[in-house]
Amino acid sequence: MHENTKEITGIILKAKEKAIKETSREPEPELTKPINWPVDCVVGPGLEGAIACETRIGYVNGSKGWLVYRGYNIFDLCAYGTYEEVSYLLMYGYLPSNTQLTRFKKKLIEYRTAHQTKRLLMGFPIEKMKPMGALRLGTNLMRQEFTDVDRDKYLSNVARIIAADEDSIPMETTPMGEENAIYEFKRQQREDSIKEDLKHATGFESCFHLLSGVASLTGAIARLRCGQMPIEHDPELSFAGNLIYTMTGKKPTPVEERVMDVSLILHADHGMNASTFASMVVASTLSDVYLSVGAGIAALQGPLHGGANERVIEMLKDIGSEENVPAWFEKKRSKKEKIMGFGHRVYKSYDPRARVLSPLAKYMTKENKKSKKLYRIARTLEKEVIKTLGAEKKIFPNVDFYSGIVYASMGIPSDLFTPIFAVSRVAGWTSRVQEYLRKNRIFRPRAMYIGPFDKEFPPIENRGRTKKS
Repeated sequence: MHENTKEITGIILKAKEKAIKETSREPEPELTKPINWPVDCVVGPGLEGAIACETRIGYVNGSKGWLVYRGYNIFDLCAYGTYEEVSYLLMYGYLPSNTQLTRFKKKLIEYRTAHQTKRLLMGFPIEKMKPMGALRLGTNLMRQEFTDVDRDKYLSNVARIIAADEDSIPMETTPMGEENAIYEFKRQQREDSIKEDLKHATGFESCFHLLSGVASLTGAIARLRCGQMPIEHDPELSFAGNLIYTMTGKKPTPVEERVMDVSLILHADHGMNASTFASMVVASTLSDVYLSVGAGIAALQGPLHGGANERVIEMLKDIGSEENVPAWFEKKRSKKEKIMGFGHRVYKSYDPRARVLSPLAKYMTKENKKSKKLYRIARTLEKEVIKTLGAEKKIFPNVDFYSGIVYASMGIPSDLFTPIFAVSRVAGWTSRVQEYLRKNRIFRPRAMYIGPFDKEFPPIENRGRTKKS
């Protein structure tokens, strides 16, 4: 470990210590036990509160500000782990040994190239496209390059893995599932089965391919949007280091590499959020993991999900100075306008990811005058919000409030913030897809019909008339 990166570990452990003092130790008993189907739960609009499945991958406790991956709290993973280790943990369920980690890193390096995909991508006007749109396109091009699933003579193996059409089971009955309709999941380990896995685009190898490929494409898109050619990865750099390098063309310092690694870990998984759910819905149809990740990217592109950190930077620039914060905030509050980077659908306490990113933003902006100004405005705004909305409505900074400042301090353009989010979240998307497919059941919620009945079909010459006429 580089000498300077030890300070990063110390910052994270201090954040952990503060979090422990402010939160209790008990998990939610009603949400941390095996499900005895069918389950009763209170469901709100957008399926809020609905229980869709069991998982061993991640746990979010919004009232206490917990984030747990496979039993490990997020602070320890950030303090002692790497993104490669955490990705392995999410996928396999345990931390890798030295030998396992070496093999895993070798596989990720092998899957970085995607030269043909990049060449195909260069045939599109990437410089005129939004980065997330280009990334969606790139993921689909990866699918075309490395799989056979869209070829005319492709033979699906669906008949072997599922014995019944789940969508034919009446959803008016209790959705208990059928024994012969369980997805028979098998890990592909042998070299001959690796090619078979990529051909069908369903198993672990395809997930590893996407983990590396989405990062590689993000770097290429960043360069192409600036009128520059993509650059090759540096074998001496980590996953996080190469992400910075391929996006900016500059080799990161050990501190930048370490901080990006922490940021990727923080964003890797977060419960049944919109993009994870979108990925799982697509996978439940027995589509493939490339299209599942593409669905995740599409959902993350929506302004209510990804991209908030980019708008936080715009907001801080608009405020202009620390002195302007009180008046700016009071004006926003009087109009009941949303303050970007505050509040969360789940957290009613301080987001644990923001606990880590806030002091890291302070550390990273010490020598960067422009970013330091943004950080000071952010800290002043945080104090104003917590003093009022925090006490009244339990609204605190979320992961987006400080992450943009961290990225900006590394010289990363704001329009690449959401693609970085996507790069990290591939680990969570693919892990949850593979877990769900082991006992797959196609998602099929119902809608409550509130329309009329028994309407008469009018002749075309009578349509369009008002009731009065």
